[in-house]
Parts: sequence; structure tokens; C-alpha cells
Amino acid sequence: MAALKDEVKRFIVQALACFDTPTQVVQAVKETFGVEVSRQQCEQYDPTKHAGRDLGVKWKAVFEDTRKRFREETAEIPIANRAFRLRTMNRFVERAETMKNIGLAMQILEQAAKEVGDVYVNRNRKDEPDDEPAIPTRIQVDVVDARKPNAEP
Repeated sequence: MAALKDEVKRFIVQALACFDTPTQVVQAVKETFGVEVSRQQCEQYDPTKHAGRDLGVKWKAVFEDTRKRFREETAEIPIANRAFRLRTMNRFVERAETMKNIGLAMQILEQAAKEVGDVYVNRNRKDEPDDEPAIPTRIQVDVVDARKPNAEP
């Protein structure tokens, strides 16, 4: 394991702080700097991992600052906004319907229902310290074929 220059270390720390995997970082380091590093060596620069528990104070600060900035900037990305995603899905559903692609339209509608139903949201989060966590509910819908006569009186 060769000693890395500070610019390579900084690159690794910042990439890991932006949630890149060690495998992605290894490839990026090779492409950017022409330096071969192992996944295990990269993991040593992530203070959230066991391998990075002894990371220096300087690099921990770089990691935390980069991660904080990354999370704040994520809010500015349109696709990270639920309303943007729903508007886009609405356009796609309309287009799928005009193309008579009912299967695709149904998939998009299912995705939108998941989006609105907070499937991808942590429901155990409490807004107030004394609030009870929200209990997720599941709605079951039975589809009945109206074309078939009902056998039961």
C-alpha cells in the first residue's frame, strides 16, 4: 500500500462523503490520478466505517464538511423534490395513455402512489418529542370483474 499524496486523500475523502462506494472511488482515483488503490485502502478514509475509525482529525473535518454541503445541495436538485417527480410522472402517464401503453401507465401510476403514500419516507420520525410515531397503514383493494355474473345470490 503506497503512501498517497494529500490531493488524492482529499479526493477519496470527498468522494466517500458524497456517498460514492469504495469501488467507485477506486475507479475514479485510477482515472483521475493514475494511481492504483484498493477498496480497503479507500474505506480507511471513511470515518463512518469501522476501517476509518482512526482517521485523522483533518480528514474527518473534510469528510463532515463535504457531507453537510452535499446534503444541503441535494435539496437544490429538482429530482430530489417530490413535486417535481410527481409532475414528471404525470407527463409520462399522459404520454403513455396517448400511445395506448396501459402497462407503462399503470407502472407510472403505481410509482406515483408510492411517492404520495410516503413509501420512501422514514415514517418513524417524530415531529415533536412527545408525539407518537406514525403507524403506516396498508389499504387493500379487491378488483371485481363486473363482466362476470356474480354466482352468489
